[in-house]
Amino acid sequence: MTRPPDPRRRARWLKTLHEWHWVSSAICLVGMLLFAVTGFTLNHAGQIEAKPRVTSLRATVPAPVLQAVAPPAGQARAPWPPALQDWARAQWSVDTAGREAEWSADEVYVSLPRPGGDAWIRVGLADGEAEYERTDRGWISYFNDLHKGRNTGAAWSWFIDAFAAACLVFCITGLFILKMHAGNRPFTWPMVGLGLVLPALLAFLFIH
Repeated sequence: MTRPPDPRRRARWLKTLHEWHWVSSAICLVGMLLFAVTGFTLNHAGQIEAKPRVTSLRATVPAPVLQAVAPPAGQARAPWPPALQDWARAQWSVDTAGREAEWSADEVYVSLPRPGGDAWIRVGLADGEAEYERTDRGWISYFNDLHKGRNTGAAWSWFIDAFAAACLVFCITGLFILKMHAGNRPFTWPMVGLGLVLPALLAFLFIH
């Protein structure tokens, strides 16, 4: 004969699951709202009008700074020179540290992509003529890029990984809580099944 389930053991499991569930949901709350809203804006990106704002600036790199710039021998890509890093920071308040630049015989070019926009600097190696252009596509584009992890750096990438792990804890503990309550809630598994079958049918029938 099978032993009846111990209600105290079940209560301990439920308490533990509920604790993990509410803690993980609290951690995920703001991030999940962000990813839900930006999922909508990304899905309707074609209908949401964006007006990029472009800023273009020009300047001349001083001769002593230009003389400290040594083009790499036989390389098309090499680090952006420290001398130009300091100059760009002082001239335009632009941080270019750690960036890789594209080198040619007559100029050096560095791309500065960022969430919600783009930027670049070009410096002529012969005359020191420099051009800086920055494009800002607005807050919606900024948050969309956060959703995609586009040009967001290592710290945001780590956050996305930690957020994904917290969401897994939230979902798995929720699944076990559903299982433990399913006996008294007959619609539990049909609703879970609907959440699986509906997107599977849509993908099978309408995505080619």
